[in-house]
Amino acid sequence: MLKIAVLISGGGSNLKALLDAADDPDFPARIVCVGSDTDASGLDHARAAGVPVFIERPRDAATREEWGERLAAAIRQHGVDGSDDSLVVSAGLMRILPAGFVRAFSPRLINTHPALLPAFPGAHAVRDALAAGATRTGVTVHVIDEGVDTGPVLRQEAVDVRPGESEEDLHERMKQLERPLLVRTVRDIALGELELPGAG
Repeated sequence: MLKIAVLISGGGSNLKALLDAADDPDFPARIVCVGSDTDASGLDHARAAGVPVFIERPRDAATREEWGERLAAAIRQHGVDGSDDSLVVSAGLMRILPAGFVRAFSPRLINTHPALLPAFPGAHAVRDALAAGATRTGVTVHVIDEGVDTGPVLRQEAVDVRPGESEEDLHERMKQLERPLLVRTVRDIALGELELPGAG
């Protein structure tokens, strides 16, 4: 059984999708903890499901690397340590993870991103796609490396941009794709049907 730690910063819609999937006894993974860099509203999804939560605020650490070390220690307390039976999922964590944290867990450290990487990396991917006049964009699940949205792509799903569509409407349609894509990706990693580049 794959043990998962989920990291969030906001409402936790991807977290909720994973929690709902894990309710099925046949789902091959369990969420063992949920962490955040702030008192995120999405932590309530974990609390409602009886999953332990923790908050590690960057401002409580002297440096970014120290914050990463504290985050890693909190995750390891729940048995998620970067080994083959564990996975860290960044599901809306709105911070770049420190290099030391990435080295500790990657490639068993994945992220969702609202673009078809390598196009439109960074924090404003949907806005950037619209500003560039893109007619097609999508969502990506990728391994986190030490760059910004530069890790190996695991899965992608595309969506056509509608004429005159707002950033908010497009992002909402993309989230409808993102949630099941993340669930399928985690399931396939757990079953060994999707290999993580560099694992083992």
